[in-house]
Amino acid sequence: MCACVVRSNLTSRVGHRVRETVWPAALSIAALCLTHGPALSGQTRIPAQVSAVYGISFNGFSIGSFKFDSKVDGKRYALNGDAELSALLGAFQWRGISQTSGKVSRSGPKPSGYLMSFKGTGRSGSIKVGFDRKGVKSASIIPPIPVAKDEVPLQRGHLQGAIDPLSAVMALSLGSGTRPCAQRLSVFDGKQRFDLKMSYRGQRPAPKVAGQPGLAKTMTVCSVRYQPLGGYRMTSTTKQLAQSDGLEVSMLPVPGANFAVPHEIRIPTSYGSIVLLAEKINVTDRHKRRLALLGAH
Repeated sequence: MCACVVRSNLTSRVGHRVRETVWPAALSIAALCLTHGPALSGQTRIPAQVSAVYGISFNGFSIGSFKFDSKVDGKRYALNGDAELSALLGAFQWRGISQTSGKVSRSGPKPSGYLMSFKGTGRSGSIKVGFDRKGVKSASIIPPIPVAKDEVPLQRGHLQGAIDPLSAVMALSLGSGTRPCAQRLSVFDGKQRFDLKMSYRGQRPAPKVAGQPGLAKTMTVCSVRYQPLGGYRMTSTTKQLAQSDGLEVSMLPVPGANFAVPHEIRIPTSYGSIVLLAEKINVTDRHKRRLALLGAH
């Protein structure tokens, strides 16, 4: 998902005026936390297909959903994301559809191209990013977004080794299911370059999921630190997000599969908490056997 800012004036239920919302950034963090991975050793096993649906709420009110799908065929992968948001009784609406593809190597995903189209209240457009073996090769935003005077510029070095938000999901999938918090990602969404660093925070009781009595009894809670590097404005919202130690993702282990799937993603802001809660996660191996399932069939 795109972590660039939706530039829209919103008035929240408590009367705050949000000039630059963090919804897309929240969704980006959610996408990056969608790890479903076995350890990178000997015979690395990557799920052939993953489908996930998350409900999105803000201060307890439902405001949308995020859907994610991945397919791996040999060394090629294709990823798709779809986020829909609606607030203020429909006065603010936003939808972003993203896709990327590339090759899988032992060192991680090698994206070839990333495309995102978005349509929302007051602004619509698209973002396109091309990659080569060194990192980002090209990027364009239509219509162009004027560079603000106080924007921190991108440096050439920022683009080396960076991957798009959806390919970062694949990078996480090559991490260890036994250590889901040991991850650091270098991401470029077409405008902003940022790092996401995950670290271990603790354990939490796992929810009881209907039809899944064999799930783990505890979840691993990972802290997520957001570090913007270039292509952003250090607004109060960006500063608060970068300084926050409250960003976290609760990872639910799937016994016997060496997977850890995110059950809840929580992002505190100055105006309240954004929460993404798993409604359905379906993981299938290359033999079309279901490895993990949350929610309805």
